[in-house]
Parts: sequence; C-alpha cells; structure tokens
Amino acid sequence: METKVATATTATRVQRRFRVLMTGSAGAVLGGTVLALGTGAVDVPVGDVVRILAAHLGGGRYGADLIGDDIVWQYRAPRALLAIVAGTGLSVAGTVLQAVVRNPLADPYVLGLASGASLGAVAVLTLGSAAVAGLSLPAAAFAGAAAALAAVLALGRRAGQLLPGRLLLAGVSIGYLASAVTSYLQLRAHPDRLAGVLFWLLGSLSGAQWSQLGIPAGCVLGGTLWLLTQARRLNALAFGDETATALGVDVARLRLRLLLVTALVTGTVIAEVGAIGFVGLLVPHLVRLLVGADHRRVLPLAALLGGGYLLLVDTAARTLARPVELPVGILTAVLGTPGLLWLLRRGDTDPAVR
Repeated sequence: METKVATATTATRVQRRFRVLMTGSAGAVLGGTVLALGTGAVDVPVGDVVRILAAHLGGGRYGADLIGDDIVWQYRAPRALLAIVAGTGLSVAGTVLQAVVRNPLADPYVLGLASGASLGAVAVLTLGSAAVAGLSLPAAAFAGAAAALAAVLALGRRAGQLLPGRLLLAGVSIGYLASAVTSYLQLRAHPDRLAGVLFWLLGSLSGAQWSQLGIPAGCVLGGTLWLLTQARRLNALAFGDETATALGVDVARLRLRLLLVTALVTGTVIAEVGAIGFVGLLVPHLVRLLVGADHRRVLPLAALLGGGYLLLVDTAARTLARPVELPVGILTAVLGTPGLLWLLRRGDTDPAVR
C-alpha cells in the first residue's frame, strides 16, 4: 500500500513539474523571440519590437521607425521563426529515433539524412543546378536526404522486417559514402565557392525569408502533431519489440511510419538550414532528465526546448562576433559536447521508458 502511494505521489510530482516546465518554456521562447528580434548589428529597443509586431499582426506597419520595421519584420522575424521550427523538428525527430532504434546516440542524422542532404546541396554549390536536374539548393538537399533514406530502408530490412541494428549500420554506411562523395566535390570546386560550401555544411539561418517558412513549418507542425498521437506506442516500442507486440502494437508498420515521418521532418529542416548537429541528440536527453522518459511528456517539452535552444544559439551566432556571423553548427557543437558529456557522467542517456 505504501509503495502504491509513493508511486502515485511521484507521478503527481512529475506531472506538476511537466506543467510548470511547459509553461515556463513557452514563456521563455516568446521572450527569447522578442529579444532576438531586437538584437543584432543594429539594436532595436524591446518596446519598438513589440510595437512593430503589433502593427504587422494588425495588418499595417510601424510608421515611426521604417528602418527598424524592415530590420525586425523583413530580416529578423523570418529567421527567428525558422530557428524555432528547425530546432523543434530536430529535437522531436531525435526523440523518436532514439526510441525507434533503441540507441541513446541516435539523432536525426543517424540514418544518413544529413550526409545525403549535404551531398545534394554541395552538388548544386560546386557543379551548378544543371548538374542535378535543375533543382534549387533546398530541393537538391531534400532529394539527397530522400535518396539516403530509401537506401537505408532497403538495406535495413531482413525477412521483410526493419531491424534497429541493421538500420544503424546502413545509416552509418550510407552516411560515410555520401560524405566521401561530398569531400570529392569540394576538392574539385573552385576556391571562390568553398566558403559558401563550408558555411552551408556547418549550418546557417542567414538569408531566411517569409517565403521559405511555409513548407518547413507545415512539415514540422504536421509531423510533430502526428508523433504526439503515437506517444503511447513509442513508450511500448522503447521496451523492445516483443513487449510492444504483446501490448498490441504492429511493430513493423509503426517503425516504418515513424521513420518516414521523422525523415520528412529532418529532410525538410536540413534542406533549409543545413546540417546543424547536436540539437536532436542533446535536447531529448535533457528533457528525459527533467520529466522522465514518458513520450507523452518528452515530445511536447522537447519541441519547445529544441525550438528555444536553436533560437538562442542562432542569436548568439550573429551577435558574438558581429558584424561577422558564425555558422550555427559551430556553436551547437561547442555547447552540445560538454552538455552530452555531463549527461553521460550522470548516467541519464538511456532512452528506455522509466
């Protein structure tokens, strides 16, 4: 009896902490967005940022400061929203993939998606659009990610089943192959183009426009909402295929659907912002440390924290060495490596449901 009471008390405490963290994270993302819109090579006061946002949301412009209006609304607002969308997508995809392949080191790039996308993008940057059937850079990057996924799914099957171990090995192999071809293209590239290639490979949100937001935002929002409906099945899957099957889960079909949705989300994000690492690896572990490993809590909190984290990192990338802008991937690696090592020392890198 005492054990049941203690378990119920712990569950209530975790649920209360989850609600507090969700509310605090939402407020932090909103406040961080306002701060990011006002911070840069030209600072805009927070009051003006709020008035500019209010004016545009009301269908007008902030006439008292037209230059500030353009800076905030035309340049920084789409970039901030793209950072939130990308961080959300990478974090949610990382959370799901760690459960699907039951490996704490899995992240959105474990299936070779980043390497495939990088190959498509670098082909456009070094050889020109005509070399990849006239595709634009984002389209070529997405096509590369899709091709890598198709190869991994084909190689990851055995007797008609997708096996976690084979998926990991196939993803690593395809990733190395695509990276080798990418390196070869860089060696043959004209020196004038290498800087652009390197900047894309390290990840960047510079040049974000309102016209770019529709597709990634729609894919990330739709994919995240669908994945939230699969939270209970993900909990069962994290215990192992046999346990999930005993609980009535069609493991083969569920794993394929989860892989396709996470690949769509990841490929769309990479196509727009480049290969930004560590977000999908670090954030899920941090969230499990805070609220346990129940995906009904992990997925929504990872979505919020991932979006806020990448927004913060992108703001730092364009302000730390201003007017020079740093690639986002450099900062995510600098912050992610010690963070992951700290979690490793604590022993909090187990994706299983606790």
